[in-house]
Amino acid sequence: MARVVVVANQKGGVGKTTTSVNLAASLAVMEKKTLLIDCDPQANASSGLGIYSEKCIQNIYTILYEPQRVREAVVVTDFPFLSVLPSSPDLVAAEIELVGKPRREFFLRAVVQEIAGEYEYILLDCPPSLGLVTLNALCAATELLIPLQCEYYALEGIAQLLRTYDLVHKRFNKELSVLGVLLTMYDGRNKLNRHVKREIWKCFPKLAFDTLVPRNVRLSEAPSFGKPVLAHDIKSRGSEAYLSLAQEVVRRHAGSVPVGGVARSGRKSA
Repeated sequence: MARVVVVANQKGGVGKTTTSVNLAASLAVMEKKTLLIDCDPQANASSGLGIYSEKCIQNIYTILYEPQRVREAVVVTDFPFLSVLPSSPDLVAAEIELVGKPRREFFLRAVVQEIAGEYEYILLDCPPSLGLVTLNALCAATELLIPLQCEYYALEGIAQLLRTYDLVHKRFNKELSVLGVLLTMYDGRNKLNRHVKREIWKCFPKLAFDTLVPRNVRLSEAPSFGKPVLAHDIKSRGSEAYLSLAQEVVRRHAGSVPVGGVARSGRKSA
């Protein structure tokens, strides 16, 4: 059965899609059969792997209410062990359509359960909001990876972020645990970045990944070529960071502390 990891943060611009794409590619390079599910209507995770919504007849939206058809929408990438369930701008409609449906939080869970036995890892890339699509992704996963940009507002928002996931854990998905907190866009020359790193490591010593994702030109360029950074420049610092993260993820299973416990410790440390 696959390990199902949701990459989420309600704040935008923290590296969620970059992490989803490059972690998925790195796991695939390690010969772990991986599926990346793009849950963002912007479809950036799909285009970041050279899969464009206008060329896909089937996508996550077209099969959301018919999970038995999910295999029709899965696209195989140039990486032998990596497949993608692409997104579409049409997924915006799901936010409205799901409102009146019973058990509206669990439609994506049914999709994941349909194919979970065929992969070692399933990664879900979320939009930068806590709407019904993100809630569905949180309810479909058992592990939560939180990308966190190394800036002042990250320190302000982390307790609120974990309280949000605490509510999801209590009300909808008691299996959800925190896999880890990943610091992104790190520049060791920047005093504020170093301060944020120290604070996160102090507050969440068991959850913060050792890997720091640096600011890296190659990492920023790769999406414009429709490639993960490994295919763009495997010797770049961005490639090294995500390969290192993949190794940590493989070694580390979701912690025994549920989301609720993490949120409480975060408030206590604040």
